[in-house]
Amino acid sequence: MELGFLPLLIICLSFSISSAELAPKVGVNYGQLGNNLPPPSQSVKLIQSLKAKRVKLYDANPKILTALRNTDLQVSIMVPNELINNISSNQTLADHWVHTNVVPFYPETLIRYLLVGNEILSQPDKQIWYNLVPAMRKIKAALKTHRITKVKVGTPLAMDVLESSFPPSNGTFRSDVSGLVLKPLLKFINKTKSFFFVDVYTYFPWSSDPTNIDLGYALFESKNITVTDPVSGLTYHNLFDQMVDALIFAMKRLGYPDTRIWIAETGWPSGGDYDQIGANIRNAATYNRNVVKKFNAKPPVGTPARPGVVFPSFVFALFNENTKTGPSTERNFGLLYPNGSHVYPIDLSGKTPVSEYPPLPAAKNNKPYKGPIWCMVAKGANRSAVASALSYACSQGNKTCDPIQPGGKCFKPDTLSWHASYAFSAYWAQFRKAGGSCYFGGLATQTIKDPSYGSCKFPGAKL
Repeated sequence: MELGFLPLLIICLSFSISSAELAPKVGVNYGQLGNNLPPPSQSVKLIQSLKAKRVKLYDANPKILTALRNTDLQVSIMVPNELINNISSNQTLADHWVHTNVVPFYPETLIRYLLVGNEILSQPDKQIWYNLVPAMRKIKAALKTHRITKVKVGTPLAMDVLESSFPPSNGTFRSDVSGLVLKPLLKFINKTKSFFFVDVYTYFPWSSDPTNIDLGYALFESKNITVTDPVSGLTYHNLFDQMVDALIFAMKRLGYPDTRIWIAETGWPSGGDYDQIGANIRNAATYNRNVVKKFNAKPPVGTPARPGVVFPSFVFALFNENTKTGPSTERNFGLLYPNGSHVYPIDLSGKTPVSEYPPLPAAKNNKPYKGPIWCMVAKGANRSAVASALSYACSQGNKTCDPIQPGGKCFKPDTLSWHASYAFSAYWAQFRKAGGSCYFGGLATQTIKDPSYGSCKFPGAKL
């Protein structure tokens, strides 16, 4: 009787360990690209107030790892992109990195995941692509050398790793990385029982094609929109599942049908520029509350291709980060403002009913703004940087800055700010459709108020 019970006990124990590892504990991404963020000790308390169970860092910041000591938060740290090429061919460097960034904090800080780089296959430098998996192997060996066995090694990739994603059953990895990078990566993940970490944002495909993709379908709010895959026969009720399953089918194509997936980032921006459709608090709160509800579902719901499977996750992001580059949406993915107040209330445990949240503000930009929009020098912009940006803008295009030359219709007032604003607007009007932006390294801002006066007509970007 006792001997017969022992194997059953071992089976149950192994199942409970596996289930604990894959428990639907939603985490949050803790980015630090802001000059007004609270100190780590306060940030950790804010993470706990959101009822997050895990936190992902984009480095191995010692002050943050110290603040996370003796908490119940599982932690993911990251080897920076710029070290990958060197680590890939240097075991001593990998050993040193682990010795410096993991050993002093482990196990009091619950470091459980060590990610090598961030969205490496989206980088233009192809050399780093081929060094990614060798670097991961070196980091894994370094952990073993230091007798650290509970830390999984992975790398987060963006959805642009797919060259085909629709229908999901046609999911296929890019040919330039499929055989040389992804097959070895999947082999490493399976051998080490790790995860395929992936960043999944429904906002980007929807905002690039809002006519053909229903907003409700992207927000988990669709009541009557479904997409049926003609090959697999699977039916989809939201864009998130559709995107994840395209990845699952792509892995299956390479001979890895069961590789576990971790949602390394997902979220929705609560604000953006005038030309960024759907970036508002209502949509952000709706998406994140719904995706958290999905992640925390008991029993797990999975996706049509993997029903009932848990997808561990990190929501992006903890704070709005004001020094991130690019369009305004990049600085508005936070669940919290830097002062610690909520952009909108959210409970990452998924236990707070939606009915208990206060009403959300109406969405006012779910339809494209027709324009025109002008691009002006931002308040407080550095003068020498503005002068350089003015020179750059005037060097682009055809007669971009002729009207602000002496005697031109927009020469007066003869100020740096005025001339640069004209140049920024003229540049953006010419190059927006080719990918030009109204950013200029953070020196510019959009306006829908026409700055033209008299015979001076500012070019505006038409959407």
